[in-house]
Amino acid sequence: MSTLSWIIAITTLGGVLSAVAAGVFLLLSESRRTAWLPHLISFATGALLGAALLELLPNAIEGAGIANVHLVGLALVAGIFAFFVLEKLVLWRHCHVDDCDTHTPSQEQRDKASTVLILAGDSIHNALDGVLIAAAFMTDVRLGIVTSVAVIAHEIPQEVGDLAILLQGGMSRGRALALNLLTSLTSIVGGLIAYFALGQALDALPYALAVAAACFLYVAVADLIPGLHRRVEPRASLLQVVLIAVGIAVIVLTDTHQ
Repeated sequence: MSTLSWIIAITTLGGVLSAVAAGVFLLLSESRRTAWLPHLISFATGALLGAALLELLPNAIEGAGIANVHLVGLALVAGIFAFFVLEKLVLWRHCHVDDCDTHTPSQEQRDKASTVLILAGDSIHNALDGVLIAAAFMTDVRLGIVTSVAVIAHEIPQEVGDLAILLQGGMSRGRALALNLLTSLTSIVGGLIAYFALGQALDALPYALAVAAACFLYVAVADLIPGLHRRVEPRASLLQVVLIAVGIAVIVLTDTHQ
């Protein structure tokens, strides 16, 4: 199977899977969604940290060479800064609960502008995910699969939040599901662009992996972990630690068994 085939297949599968999972998840009662969503986020946090620190960064350093480690570090810092700016511009806004403080119906007033903003931001986000997946597959198929697992793990809770926002904005269930799927599939576009762009500049691949690691670290540390800290009771905290460890273990096992 060619690298391009892997990229197209995985970005398509990831987009469809995350959108369908979000739709199915919203069929559950609100109480069950509230109970299960933090568990998904804990697992996603571990998967993102594991992929960034155990797979992407080591491969970036190996590809760039010891002499260029400082450039990998620079790419990592630049990536974190770029994602911070994007989130500040509300182009990349993650919402993992139905009653998110930023996206409550009273603040957004359920107008069309809010749903357009969510769809635009989600499209950009998923296209970036496609870029990250493509960069990983162009380095190594095993790394591509590990990266894809981490992306899909964190995409599902994000898509649940985005779909909830569309529904709260007054959009019909069928239209919301269709548009959510369409924006999820922009990852294919991002993957194709990265494949042909990076194919002409293979020396840039290690630094693309460093930016991918920056993305995963930023999402995990700046977005997901603060949300987990809102629950401080001992049982919930212990379960969070266990699920984060499970997320990391899945990344390690995914790489080991390829």
